[in-house]
Amino acid sequence: MKRTGVLLASAALLFGIFSGQALAGQIVVNGSTTVLPIAQAAAEAFMEAHPDVNISISGGGSGNGIKAIIDKTTDIANSSRFIKQSEVEAAVKNGAYPVPFAVAVDAIIPVVHPSNPVKDLTIEQLRDIYMGKITNWKELGGPDRKIAAVTRDTSSGTFEVWEEKVMNKEKIMPQAQVVASSGAMAQSVAGNPGAVGYIGIGYVDSSTKTVTVNGVEGTARNALNGSFPVSRYLFMFTPGWPEGEVMEFMNFILSDAGQKIVEESGFVPLR
Repeated sequence: MKRTGVLLASAALLFGIFSGQALAGQIVVNGSTTVLPIAQAAAEAFMEAHPDVNISISGGGSGNGIKAIIDKTTDIANSSRFIKQSEVEAAVKNGAYPVPFAVAVDAIIPVVHPSNPVKDLTIEQLRDIYMGKITNWKELGGPDRKIAAVTRDTSSGTFEVWEEKVMNKEKIMPQAQVVASSGAMAQSVAGNPGAVGYIGIGYVDSSTKTVTVNGVEGTARNALNGSFPVSRYLFMFTPGWPEGEVMEFMNFILSDAGQKIVEESGFVPLR
């Protein structure tokens, strides 16, 4: 009887691991690489205050995070876009009920190589670059150099917001270089004098040069007041109303201390 009890306990443990549902004291986070710095910094602070809780975090893009919500293989999905109606329907069909939490505000800022003298681009010029209609920087007041457009993969929430707000649903040319993360985007642009890309405000550093859009600078203030034309909210989704440690973690991110972490991570706090 004792042996049977041990086997049942082991089976229950294995079911908890392989079903994707977090065990007590374990929080699984998946999704957007844009939201990743916020999640990582918040997790470190939360685990320091709650040593009995372990938070595992992985990137992979907003689409993959939301898919994990649908499949119920994550406790929290980071997303740099809002969930689609089709994704909500797929989640509900699978017994998950996505709950959105806006955690920060962001601006998707065009960046070029630091040596590029171009300072401002309009939405129309950016669209024409990514459609392949403008191919040389001299057409935009820059040097006689071929433009190398860098874009995100289609599972990226940043890509989807760029597609909506800049491309206006026009297709990005197939010649554009595709990268899998915000960090890779910054590295690609920093390493190519002809490159142009787009990154969240939290990834801006001296390795690339930001350009204004329609004459508006991509600052925290302009993202928050909506005057920067490529602004958005960043989200965390849960597969139902959170409870226990997950609820505590979400409350922490939305608290003054959590929003301070958002700011320290380079993004725009909600308040």
